[in-house]
This record gives sequence, structure tokens and C-alpha cells, in this order.
Amino acid sequence: MVDLSRNRLVLASSSQTRRKVLNDAGVAIDLVPPATDEGAVIDALSIDGDRPPPADVAAILAEAKAQSVSAAMPGRLVIGADQTLELEGALFRKAEDLAGAIMTLRQLRARTHALHSAVALALDGETVWSTLETAWLTVRDFSDTFLRAYVDEVGEDVLGSVGCYRIEGPGVQLFSRIEGDVFTIQGLPLIPLMDELRRRDLLVA
Repeated sequence: MVDLSRNRLVLASSSQTRRKVLNDAGVAIDLVPPATDEGAVIDALSIDGDRPPPADVAAILAEAKAQSVSAAMPGRLVIGADQTLELEGALFRKAEDLAGAIMTLRQLRARTHALHSAVALALDGETVWSTLETAWLTVRDFSDTFLRAYVDEVGEDVLGSVGCYRIEGPGVQLFSRIEGDVFTIQGLPLIPLMDELRRRDLLVA
């Protein structure tokens, strides 16, 4: 990897996909998984059973992850990111098992959903910058035969993303139309993030 960074950043994540996106872009990072309980944060946002819009949830979780790690690492700039899936206003969570993944994919079949990807920078426990981007994905009307073959091929990896797919793998066969930035779909709005890092003189301009 060619290191184009001036200083190593911290990525508050356990996501190997986000790590790879940054590494492939020449951004040197240290990976530090946050202790953020995403489910608890989402539940705490609920008022009388109503949650904020899924896009707001992504932004709030990205900031929470960045803040929690940066508070324990004074002086280090920390990247936090999160992604939510929205289908007709409903917020989806990751499937817990293959049966749940099949149910999710059947719900998405022949419909268009949104992926909201947020990224935030935190320093000493405080957010200093954040942004959010959205991609729209239309799932084709695939057969049950395809669905079973897809889940059998991908296996437990379908549980790694909220939509039960990765477009850089066999999951791309699920779609008839994709509108949006590939990095947004992968869960990290990379271009605006790199612009901000260059503005902060943390990437070579």
C-alpha cells in the first residue's frame, strides 16, 4: 500500500470492508472497534415507539462511534462510520441468521431501498466534522431458486451487511438498478472524507 497520509488516523470500527476501502485509497489507519451498543443507542432514540428517520440514525451512530473511541485516545483524530437501510420509511437491522437473511432479501425483492452512509470525525470526544450520503438500489424480481443458490454460495457472509449483500461480490446479481456512489454503498462516503482530511493537512494535497 502506498501511504499518502501525513499522520495515522484511527478508524472506530471492526469493519474489514471500511478498512480495505481506506487502505486501498492510501490512507493509513489504526483499527479500534468501538464499544458502542448500536441497538441500545437506537432504542434510546425512540420516543413513544417512534424512531428518528433512518438517515438520522446513521449519522447519530457514526458520531457515537467516533466520540467513544476518541475520548479514550486524546489527540488522535478518529473516523466513525455507520450505514442504515431504509425501505419505505422502515429501518432495517442486520439479520441474525440465514433464515433472517432470506426474509430480508424477500422483503427487498422487486423494490427500491435506500442505503444511508454517514461518516464523522471526532477529536478528544467531540465531533469536529460529519457528512451523510445516500444511494438508491433497486432489487430485481429474482426467483426463489436464485435466492437459495445465492445464500448457499455466500453463506454466513450475508450477515455482515444490513442488506445481506456486497456489490463487490455475488450480491451485485441481486440488482436491476443502482444509483449512488460505490463507496456510499460500501458504507463509507470516501470522497468527502478525503476532501476534509486534505483540508486538515492530513493527506498529501
